[in-house]
Amino acid sequence: MAESGPSPVDGDAAPSSSSSSSSSQLPSHCPRRWERLRLAGGPWARTLALLAALGLLYFLRGPLRLRDNLAAVTIFLSTLTPKFYVALTGTSSLISGLIFIFEWWYFRKYGTSFIEQVSVSHLRPLIGGAENTNSPQATFSATSGENETSRQSLSECKVWRNPLNLFRGAEYSRYTWVTGKEPLTYYDMNLSAQDHQTFFTCETDSIRPSDAVMQKAWRERNPQARIKAAYQALELNNDCATAYVLLAEEEATTIVDAEKYFKQALKAGETIYRKSQHCSSQSPQHEAQFRRDTNVLVYVKRRLAMCARKLGRIKEAVKMMRDLMKEFPLLSVLNIHENLLESLLELQAYADVQAVLAKYDDISLPKSAAICYTAALLKARAVSDRFSPETASRRGLSTAEINAVEAIHRAVEFNPHVPKYLLEMKSLILPPEHILKRGDSEAVAYAFFHLQHWKRIEGALNLLHCTWEGTFRMIPYPLEKGHLFYPYPSCTETADRELLPTFHDVSVYPQKELPFFIHFTAGLCSFTAMLALLTHQFPELMVIFAKAFFGTLLSPLSFMMEKIERLMPTGLWHQLTQI
Repeated sequence: MAESGPSPVDGDAAPSSSSSSSSSQLPSHCPRRWERLRLAGGPWARTLALLAALGLLYFLRGPLRLRDNLAAVTIFLSTLTPKFYVALTGTSSLISGLIFIFEWWYFRKYGTSFIEQVSVSHLRPLIGGAENTNSPQATFSATSGENETSRQSLSECKVWRNPLNLFRGAEYSRYTWVTGKEPLTYYDMNLSAQDHQTFFTCETDSIRPSDAVMQKAWRERNPQARIKAAYQALELNNDCATAYVLLAEEEATTIVDAEKYFKQALKAGETIYRKSQHCSSQSPQHEAQFRRDTNVLVYVKRRLAMCARKLGRIKEAVKMMRDLMKEFPLLSVLNIHENLLESLLELQAYADVQAVLAKYDDISLPKSAAICYTAALLKARAVSDRFSPETASRRGLSTAEINAVEAIHRAVEFNPHVPKYLLEMKSLILPPEHILKRGDSEAVAYAFFHLQHWKRIEGALNLLHCTWEGTFRMIPYPLEKGHLFYPYPSCTETADRELLPTFHDVSVYPQKELPFFIHFTAGLCSFTAMLALLTHQFPELMVIFAKAFFGTLLSPLSFMMEKIERLMPTGLWHQLTQI
């Protein structure tokens, strides 16, 4: 496919080139030559223009009365009182301080400098201009580059459903009741609403009244309106599986109540699934309905397994997850294996965990923090109880320790935000319903469920603490390319700020350096404030200093004008006017 693009262009160009004369080829070469001449002569042209402007200013010094104006300015500055300098420096300090505060706030919120952004977007085209890219090849390459960049950014910033997401009514709502804080953002809940409409609705919902009501219910923003619509659907059809799903997610205030609703949904969903399975090949509408019923059944079984895991029936949960993965092997995109990994770690069945990793920790499959850090945990488990930094520095690392350290470095490179949560250097919050892989949202979701497994293995967190920062010495800087994975995406901060609540301090990697204008405005504010204070305390001394400073500043200009007058003949301007 990559080689099929140029061939039509070459094929179309061949007849035209063979039938055209040599003169028709000149337009394709002349613009390039002119472009090269323009680029080569650009600096010389700017220098000549500057010299011409200075010469014109010198010749017009008489009509413009530059010398008289300069003398007037000098006299005016010499007559200024200390109060003027205090007001001047104080006002400058105030204005630069306000600019500094605004720049700092803008950088903290948007991650960039406001002055730099305005300069790049508005002033740069006026100062530097834009290169002429009217040729078809340049236009094609620019368009291809933009498309490639957009495709890369879309793939890097794809948001995934959190495989271990909590229950709205039984967990998220209880957190809100206790703390008064909303753990979910509007963006996160809107993504969940889109997922529900994709998974639980289809084109044939208008045929069954209960499904039509539920189709409207998933679009409702008000939770009470959604719950009310679910009860209306059950009044129309007592076997509406999606209505039970909504009640289990949002109305149930405990996991036990949610499990009851999901069991009713499972009973209704299996009946509908068997019916639609027999009719799936009759028409495209029946096939779409079968896909929807399959999604409902898989979702219900998965949530039932999660209920069993939360209620302490871990072996039952593991069995349900294994059966679900065998029954629907093509739905690996739902990442059910991550639920299985967490349950197996709770059982301390490390051999089974290794077997799951052997299947899903493959180079051809997408990675996640759960896979990378679980692999590192298993290798750290073999050496962590005997690991000591002093002993390792004295005798060196053994083969098993090297493997464990390399696994930790691999995991940290994939998601560098996780170690701070595992080492409890940052406080945890409830994980969002959607995560961004390699982002802070994924780190929160992983650490929320897996911190207990790292604590259970003796010395694992100590090994992580001693080795995780060594990862950043192996990653090329600036992050143009990765070491074991693709370069770390630059869009994670923006997406994580939309997924995570405002009271959470979002982890940013790599740490952005403060823009130049923040340093500049901070220095200007401090400098002018110091001048204002000194002028207020020592007015006479600062006035003398100011006069000496301005005199020194203007002396080179006076010196240059005297030298130019000596070199130029007298009355040159009068002679030019006579010509």
